[in-house]
Amino acid sequence: MGKGLLPPGGGDDDNIEPVDLKKALEERYLAYALSTIMHRALPDVRDGLKPVHRRIMHAMRLLRLNPDQGFAKCARIVGEVMGKFHPHGDQSIYDALVRLAQDFSMRYPLVDGQGNFGNIDGDNAAAMRYTEARMTEVATGLLEGITEDAVDFRPTYNEEDEEPAVLPGAFPNLLANGSSGIAVGMATSIPPHNAAELCDAALHLIDHRDASVADLMQFVQGPDFPTGGIVIDSRASILEAYESGRGGFRVRARWHQEDQGRGTWVIVVTEIPYGVQKARLIEKIAEHLIARKLPLLEDIRDESAEDIRIVLVPKSRTVDAGLLMESLFKLSELESRFSLNMNVLSRGKVPNVLSLKAVLVEWLEHRREVLLRRSRHRLGEIERRLEILAGYLIAYLNIDEVIRIIREEDEPKQVMMARWDLSDVQAEAILNMRLRALRKLEEFEIRKEFDGLSAEKKQIEELLGSEAKQWKTIGWQIQKVRRDFGPEDNKELGPRRTTFAEAPEHDLADIAQAMIEKEPVTVVVSQKGWLRALKGHLSDYSQLAFKEGDALKTAFHAQTTDKILIFTTGGKFYTIGADRLPGGRGHGEPVRIIVDMENDQDIVTAFVHEPKRKLLLASHQGNGFVVPEDDVVANTRKGRQVMNVKAPDEARFCFAIEGDHVAIIGENRKMLVFALTEIPEMTRGKGVRLQRYKDGGVLDIKCFTMAEGLSWRDSADRTFTRPQAELTEWIGNRAAAGRMVPKGFPRTGRFG
Repeated sequence: MGKGLLPPGGGDDDNIEPVDLKKALEERYLAYALSTIMHRALPDVRDGLKPVHRRIMHAMRLLRLNPDQGFAKCARIVGEVMGKFHPHGDQSIYDALVRLAQDFSMRYPLVDGQGNFGNIDGDNAAAMRYTEARMTEVATGLLEGITEDAVDFRPTYNEEDEEPAVLPGAFPNLLANGSSGIAVGMATSIPPHNAAELCDAALHLIDHRDASVADLMQFVQGPDFPTGGIVIDSRASILEAYESGRGGFRVRARWHQEDQGRGTWVIVVTEIPYGVQKARLIEKIAEHLIARKLPLLEDIRDESAEDIRIVLVPKSRTVDAGLLMESLFKLSELESRFSLNMNVLSRGKVPNVLSLKAVLVEWLEHRREVLLRRSRHRLGEIERRLEILAGYLIAYLNIDEVIRIIREEDEPKQVMMARWDLSDVQAEAILNMRLRALRKLEEFEIRKEFDGLSAEKKQIEELLGSEAKQWKTIGWQIQKVRRDFGPEDNKELGPRRTTFAEAPEHDLADIAQAMIEKEPVTVVVSQKGWLRALKGHLSDYSQLAFKEGDALKTAFHAQTTDKILIFTTGGKFYTIGADRLPGGRGHGEPVRIIVDMENDQDIVTAFVHEPKRKLLLASHQGNGFVVPEDDVVANTRKGRQVMNVKAPDEARFCFAIEGDHVAIIGENRKMLVFALTEIPEMTRGKGVRLQRYKDGGVLDIKCFTMAEGLSWRDSADRTFTRPQAELTEWIGNRAAAGRMVPKGFPRTGRFG
């Protein structure tokens, strides 16, 4: 073993400390989790910022990048932040800085960027050496009063400097700009809101401390995304989300129909949901178009310049624009959900999910704390200045004596302090006075300043002593913010961008059909339960190939927009969209792969679903009932149990009802004819007895119209029809035994 590889102490076990792995992991993981929650992922409820954003703001203030000053290179800002405050990668700091400058990411940008700061297509910003930045008015609002002891400062990571623990936050930033982050075991997601509405709600809250969230929602209607869009949630669900701090909002793109002349039109999308990259959105829609999932859409074009303009061209002028958009909302990010999870650091320490009211209350409490601290700081400054001014006045009144002491005494400071009972500060100020300040006029100036400061001191002391005055001052500050960022004075940032609407009601079946291209197919079902759909309507089924030992059970024509119903011997119905059937190449797929069908069951029949039809179901032992076809459609792979059968009985017949009578033949070759009205209509069950047998079961059933007579076909394909008069001896009541079939009836015992 090499010398350098020995543990401390030269290899004996004295210096090795046993550690319980579970305990060590728990401690260290908890430390990591807490640091992620506190110092990275969750915003502070008071200023709405995470540490990286707060540090960027603080560094920009130190670099004096105010809105009225020039810009500085982003590389310089990032260097300042990284070197002094934020010991993490430069790219992560720059990414955070870039986001603060993007008007499509931030409802109220905190950084005024110059250069390429990325775009809504998802393109990245230019490198930090090319871009420049300075603060916006919003950022200066957040920092307002930071030099006046408004907030606590703490040492930076290397303890060489100090950074603010939180910003004064005169702007309601948490809700106005929103926030999102994933910590350990918790996440946050807050949408942006309208600052003017938040200010109105806060002012209402100052006057009515017991206001409910519902009261505040008269002012805060809901999210206000920088990219606009339409929120299509009900007021009740929005209220519930704000009350609990958890929920979500469905945001849709804003679109309108644009006339192209000669009856043609296109749809133009002008706003897309927040957080969606435009290029990616268009790519996705184009993919669906190529995959033929959008049969109503012909083409999509991006004609955006500064503003968003996505043009959707319909297949034909007869297309319903609403339906086309509904199919796009279902398939693409033209409709997206923004989740609400107001998980923030309450009082800067405790992660907590807060309601709308709780967030505003904490912000107002912070504003009051800032006001008190700034007032006390100002009071201290005034008192120090008044002390100095009092000393100056004494000096002016005894100016000749002061000059004599300074000229003649060895320790003038001590002499003056003893002579006029001055404090050390006053004596020092007098000694530091300039000769030019000895003018006669100066005394008048000092008295004026002294009186002014005395009046201000009285005001501040009154403010500190009265809670009502404090809230009045905070209200005045909030009104100023509302003026600066409200729709009246700030035409660019002020007006609400996101509106609210109910989603238009469209039939779900219509939307589903709008998403499938309508094409003719032939559905083929084999005896062993293999399904496939061949393109086009075939007339000759003799050429179809099957696996060895398999053969055709049934084949029928359909459209890709149809639903195919499959009925099994276990009495279950399954529903499969014709567009989801495997193609005609090969032998298709077993039905058990497509739906959850039991192994001991077989397919009785398959057919195209036609709403409003009625079906007659019958089992081998002769039980049956009528069921409306709309009641057998299944929405899941598990299917729907409609006919209850117990082994050894099984479902054998299912066909659409036509006519007014039923003819049934048993395996004993006895036939019974009775009125269809004797069979009850049910949605599920065992059914009633159709024909009585000693043993055996049903061989065949047929529905027919008595006026036209009962017909059957023999083995030579000839058709025979018996009118009502000749059927008299077979006509009876349901559940009778019946009589032997008429002469000339096929030997198979079936109606053909």
